[in-house]
Amino acid sequence: MNLGIKNKKAFISGGATGIGKAIAIELAAEGASVVISSREKRKVDETLKDLESFGNNHYGITCDPTDIDGPQNIFSKINENFGEIDILVNNIGSNLGITNPYCDISDWRKIFRINFEVAVELNNLFLPSMKKKEWGRVLNITSLAGLENSGPVTYCVTKAALTAYTRTMGRILATESKNVVMTALMPGVVVTEEGYWRDILKDNPGHAEKYLKERCPLGRLGETNEISPMAALMCSEQASFMHGAIVPVDAGQSKHFMYFNYLD
Repeated sequence: MNLGIKNKKAFISGGATGIGKAIAIELAAEGASVVISSREKRKVDETLKDLESFGNNHYGITCDPTDIDGPQNIFSKINENFGEIDILVNNIGSNLGITNPYCDISDWRKIFRINFEVAVELNNLFLPSMKKKEWGRVLNITSLAGLENSGPVTYCVTKAALTAYTRTMGRILATESKNVVMTALMPGVVVTEEGYWRDILKDNPGHAEKYLKERCPLGRLGETNEISPMAALMCSEQASFMHGAIVPVDAGQSKHFMYFNYLD
């Protein structure tokens, strides 16, 4: 399938590790020029080296997007050093280790900042040029936690907010610019090189086994390269009828798919 994104320019926040890195590689393999960001320069440099096999027209930014002026700085650097982008992937997200459902409102604000606010700010900055060119793709990486209780309350709530935002903004964009499409991808639990589940599989195999038995019909967790192909499709010309689409890629991990839990 020709995704129609050769020579398009894409920015992936948090694109130097995990799912973000896999998406960056997938888009570069399709001929797109890619910008990635991370808080760690070493990771940016390593990922740019991995992208060299797809050409040297890629760019990296070391920054903390949750800084008050973080999104604006990213926008300025990309425009000055790379040019206007066609594809935006909002990939950053974390629970920041905040698991107390009664946490202080200041902690709630930190979680909302990283999981919701930064994506909205970046969208507001990059969407005008997409609408002017009459072509653009915005992909928000949310989580199945945005649909149900799957993780800390703070994480579930903020991912739910991003999911709802995508659905409503996708509809608005459809009325404003037919070829600017906003969607959301909801990965299930995926093992990444420095992620939570990599450590759980190694250090607490009993917990991992229980989770796999109760929550994963496939009997295993996902890999980043099982998420990135769908992400590339949703960033492509082929997504022209997907305005506001919310797509789970979780091998049936979501509870609403778990027929075996209630039809025995």
